[in-house]
Amino acid sequence: MELAGDRYQGGIVRGRMEGFGSYTLPMGSEYRGSLWDGMFHGKGELQLLRGGGYRALWDRGVPTQMKYTFADGLEYDEEKWHYCDGYDRRFYTEICSGFKPPGIPQLTNLDPPKIIPEGCYDCGDGFYNPKTRVVVDYKRKFLRNADNDEHEWILRTCRKAWDITTEHKPKP
Repeated sequence: MELAGDRYQGGIVRGRMEGFGSYTLPMGSEYRGSLWDGMFHGKGELQLLRGGGYRALWDRGVPTQMKYTFADGLEYDEEKWHYCDGYDRRFYTEICSGFKPPGIPQLTNLDPPKIIPEGCYDCGDGFYNPKTRVVVDYKRKFLRNADNDEHEWILRTCRKAWDITTEHKPKP
């Protein structure tokens, strides 16, 4: 069963997805789990194309109990979310592996950080070019066009290609 670039493998009842199956959406995200009457229903996982995903209990296409896991393994918990909350500003890799020695900065959760193309910004899920207002992923595939709000936020808060990190250098 394929429509508009999606793919489905699993049971079909009355022409609709039903039972356990694997459904790949046109953009590449994949759902594996229970389906009923063409909808996600019961236990299932929705894996996102760039990593991360949702484990959920679905009710007629709507997640009712859900846990999101980021691509690096960090699990989001709405009740007990302490990551980067203003009191603890460590990256997840620093929480798991500890701090680097003094004088060696860690600029992003990725270590070493991605090298930003000239004139661009690292906006977390890829690079942003303010001249074209386009965000591409780290492999340079198109993600989206930035609206005015995202454009202003990126210019105000994100790491730039021309940022120079100054490190403490001991006197000789």
